[in-house]
Amino acid sequence: MLNDFKAFIARGNVLDLAVGVIIGGAFATITKSLTDDIIMPVVGALFGGFDFSSYFVPLGAIPAGYTGSPDSYAQLKAAGVPLFGYGEFITVVINFVILAFIIFLMMRGVNRMVAKMEREKAAGTAEPAAEAAEVVLLREIRDELKAGRPTA
Repeated sequence: MLNDFKAFIARGNVLDLAVGVIIGGAFATITKSLTDDIIMPVVGALFGGFDFSSYFVPLGAIPAGYTGSPDSYAQLKAAGVPLFGYGEFITVVINFVILAFIIFLMMRGVNRMVAKMEREKAAGTAEPAAEAAEVVLLREIRDELKAGRPTA
């Protein structure tokens, strides 16, 4: 069983998947930062301080000893208040759309590159064009002259 597991792990597909998951996790972090730190502040500035994270509905009472802001999603959530955070959900959806679009662009580029390589390969394996009749005739005459035989 251990040998079967080693063979399974050593196959290229499993290693490729592991690399893909690791790179995907890092890429998701980059996309989250892109959304949180660049896109959402620009959207907020364009729309007068618009901030998705401030959109939530409290589903329970705020604890008696709570000293934070009643308008802060992060503070309320840390205090254990049940919240319907649709603003955070919108931010996550935007993250997903950005990530999906970037992956689409990457796959589109890869597909174009593969198609170009296949076209070049197909063009390189094509049979050479037939020679013109004059060229064939001249080659035959040359070969006859080299052989020392008189031509008719």
